[in-house]
Amino acid sequence: MAEDNKIGEKIRQLRENKEMSVEDLAKDSGNSAELIESLEEGAYIPSMAPLFKIARALGVRLGTLLDDVSQTGPFVSKSGQFQEVIHFTGSISNLEESSLELYSLAYGKSDRHMEPFIVDLHPKKVNNCELTSHEGEEFIYVMDGDVELCYGQEKYVLSAGDSIYYDSVIPHDLHAHQDEARILAVVYAPL
Repeated sequence: MAEDNKIGEKIRQLRENKEMSVEDLAKDSGNSAELIESLEEGAYIPSMAPLFKIARALGVRLGTLLDDVSQTGPFVSKSGQFQEVIHFTGSISNLEESSLELYSLAYGKSDRHMEPFIVDLHPKKVNNCELTSHEGEEFIYVMDGDVELCYGQEKYVLSAGDSIYYDSVIPHDLHAHQDEARILAVVYAPL
């Protein structure tokens, strides 16, 4: 079972509350039924791209899958005091090893429209771009190391202090360029 995978149980609960079958969710999200079942069982560490599509198919924001705290006022995240680390693969083809960890900076804020994260990216074993897309926009600020963004036909290498803002509907892949890297990522994904 994937390490501390609580996301699968939330997917199952939301799907069942909407009286959807695994096949219905797979069809509506553009994923395979096998992927949905594996995520629900906690067998795999999820990739962000299918989660965006699953959240949209379930009619919830991405944060609903990532947290379960509901605070309506401002939410403060103190330096170095992250509530929870969420492990992701960063790719769809390799769902068994984590290549990034997300530290949510707004896990307790309900009804948010942006998802801010500190993300630690680990080098991939195979440095190829697995392009995926989803609705919304992303802002990336490189805090440490170098990252590579494959964006459509273009590639961008960003170093500490660099930033990029892009439309996520364009197929893209963000990964550590060679060594470990840390970024601030703010993702907007409309319902």
